[in-house]
Amino acid sequence: MNAAAPGTLNDVLRAEIPARLCRDVSNGKIRRLIMAGAVRLNGVPCRNPSAPVRAGASVSVRVDVGKLFYEKPANDIAFELTARDVLYEDEFLIVVNKPACFPTEAGMVASRDNLHTAVVRYLFANARRSHPNLRNPPYAGIMHRLDHGTSGVILFTKTREVNAACHALFEERVAQKTYRAVVSPVPRRMRCSVEMFMGRISPKSQPAKWGAVAERDGGVYARTDISVVAHGECGGKPVAFVECRPHTGRTHQIRVHLASLGAPILGDVLYGGQPHTRVMLHAQTLSFPHPVTHEPISITAPLPDGFDV
Repeated sequence: MNAAAPGTLNDVLRAEIPARLCRDVSNGKIRRLIMAGAVRLNGVPCRNPSAPVRAGASVSVRVDVGKLFYEKPANDIAFELTARDVLYEDEFLIVVNKPACFPTEAGMVASRDNLHTAVVRYLFANARRSHPNLRNPPYAGIMHRLDHGTSGVILFTKTREVNAACHALFEERVAQKTYRAVVSPVPRRMRCSVEMFMGRISPKSQPAKWGAVAERDGGVYARTDISVVAHGECGGKPVAFVECRPHTGRTHQIRVHLASLGAPILGDVLYGGQPHTRVMLHAQTLSFPHPVTHEPISITAPLPDGFDV
């Protein structure tokens, strides 16, 4: 194809590919095509979505349509937030108990349900009990995230006015988190701290995986304090119940740090864990000063089945 107008490579493909395939194509899929090396600009492979393209430039794309429109089935559960899932709520905040196998926020698949949308539905239903004619759904702000397979405490804001203060709680590590995990094999040490520089170690075209990356290569510092609180069995194999206190908030931090000890989380096959019904990681407690009243708050999500002896 020849570019009809100047723009970035990403912009040109967003305009051309859906028109030529007569189907909507998400921006994420187009970016993945570019990053995978399927696009040539003036005959030269180009993996930069922001590469400038002049009008009339030659752009060619190698597309397997079947793979392009294939969506990996998600093992999401069906979930509707109810009052029993709300751990704390006032006029500024709502803190809920996220279930495992449910995404925190919307992804590329528009029809996929997620916790943020469930919180908005819950708040909207409550608001309409007092104001039946209410048409616009209420606001809910995402302040932090939990992985798809992780359960437990997660905070949303109910008004934009407290977003900056809440964001600072996490950015400046004022908010304190405690996680519970079930690992196998059992760690050799009962108590330790894991420190490393971390970064993504998987190619963009593969499932996201993080690990140790030198600071000079873009790695960022991460630390987790880990202690074994009990021992037990699962499926006839010895396991340890561990408490994790992250001092930083890197992607997959606890999963990577436990795997680095030779004690991956049960169910976390990405990092060497044994297959299980779920990833056995639970955000148990979140403690922080209230962004408006400054009163100390500590919120705990009950341990799910299998997380304690």
